[in-house]
Amino acid sequence: MQPSVIGIDLGGTAIKLGQFTPHGTCLQQLQVATPQPATPEAVLAAIAAAVRELDPHAKSLALGLGTPGPTDAGGRIARVAINLQGWHDVPVADVLEHKTGQATILANDANCAGLGEAWLGAGREVENLILLTLGTGVGGAIILDGRLFVGRTGAAGELGLITLNPQGPPCNSGNPGSLEQYASVQAIRRETGLEPHLLAAQAQSGDEGAIAYWQQYGQRLGAGLASLVYVLTPEMIVLGGGIAAAAPLFLGATEAELRRRVLPSSREGLSLRLAELGNRAGMVGAAQLAWQFLAAKRG
Repeated sequence: MQPSVIGIDLGGTAIKLGQFTPHGTCLQQLQVATPQPATPEAVLAAIAAAVRELDPHAKSLALGLGTPGPTDAGGRIARVAINLQGWHDVPVADVLEHKTGQATILANDANCAGLGEAWLGAGREVENLILLTLGTGVGGAIILDGRLFVGRTGAAGELGLITLNPQGPPCNSGNPGSLEQYASVQAIRRETGLEPHLLAAQAQSGDEGAIAYWQQYGQRLGAGLASLVYVLTPEMIVLGGGIAAAAPLFLGATEAELRRRVLPSSREGLSLRLAELGNRAGMVGAAQLAWQFLAAKRG
């Protein structure tokens, strides 16, 4: 049997697991419900049980896990888990290694999505990319030379929290006027009173106000991306999340804003792509995280 690892995506309602070879073939996958209430004890027991169901003979070499919140720099501790009850500095890797006997590594779920897109998705042809997930919030991931960049403490890559307007709306991050306050589902609701898919339908039916809003949305997104491009000069920007479904309505404005704001020397060869893996990205990226973890251990 080919060597394999298990990638795990922990969400508020479901836990997705997939067993992957080094080349990205998914041998099998499984989805189980996230226990409610989603306490650390209940969730980690459910993950361990699901790992045993997927891999009863413990043949997988490691587990990679994407969690909905920041981890420590070593990928061992879930510092917080968004929308899960009672999660604070939970030693997830230690617990799962004890329960399963398999080496374990963690990362933020948006980081895992970025790794997934870099490995098997839109970014598979490049080594340097950034991912933004345009959803309830705006998550992000930075991939440099094919590897996830999380910074000194593990908290880097919060791309949606850069400042767009110093006088802008308050943000849960403590940074008013962040890009998230102009590019998230919550921002669209606040400004239009509509869900993004309804606003997109209005624009597609010819509503001039909705069309103009999506153009403004694209410009704001482009302005935020311009700052990121100047700092990181990626080969590719990948856009995912639910709002990306409306990309035909705003992507042209985003690209135009990037051309307007960013010097050619800083955007040479830059491409803007839509994510390809959908809700599999986190699971795929968690598997790649595990493969990279094993490679680092071997030196």
